[in-house]
Amino acid sequence: MGQSADVAGLGDPGAVGVQPQTARGERTRAALIRAARTVFERDGYLDSRLVDIAAEAKCSIGSFYTWFDGKDEVLAAVLLAAQEDLLDPGTDKIASRDDPVAAIAASNRAYFQAYERNARVIQIWSEVAAVDPRFRAMRQARSEAFLTRNAKAIRDLQERGLADRGVDADAAALALSGMVSRLAQDAFTGERRAPLEVLIETATRLWTNALGLTSPDLGAGPL
Repeated sequence: MGQSADVAGLGDPGAVGVQPQTARGERTRAALIRAARTVFERDGYLDSRLVDIAAEAKCSIGSFYTWFDGKDEVLAAVLLAAQEDLLDPGTDKIASRDDPVAAIAASNRAYFQAYERNARVIQIWSEVAAVDPRFRAMRQARSEAFLTRNAKAIRDLQERGLADRGVDADAAALALSGMVSRLAQDAFTGERRAPLEVLIETATRLWTNALGLTSPDLGAGPL
């Protein structure tokens, strides 16, 4: 891969590439990110061509280079947009709910749904991260964000007397986050497919049992 952009550690898709100063520029740049995602999902990263991305966005290749240096940079924007979707439904909302078990179920539902929406992009991310340290650093930053938030939620539950205080919050967050992530990976990008409701029920029972909470209300919907 080229070294056209220092993409590691960037926090949002708007931070990648040239920033638009007009509404028209914002529309063109957003269209290029959407088009890049379509082409990456269809052709894979290695076989994707900038000319195909520009054609999908209905703009010239020159217009593409107005906003992005190359394929790496627009891929970073695509990945960060997917990351925003994944990070939005989270266990940070658990502390605000009267029923923490229902909140865990709702957060798991939202996460699995977001993962399913972004499954192909996440798969591409893993493939690229295996050979490019910049994208590997981006993926690690995503994992750290989940771990930090989940550990905070577990500590909140412990402080409220709702979770087992003998459980180390950081270690529990690492174990439970990894479990849910692998479950989603196998269910949506591997061959071990499972119905969404089974995933939610299983993950929620494992979360609540591990933390010493009561039996989950599996009928909880999205937060």
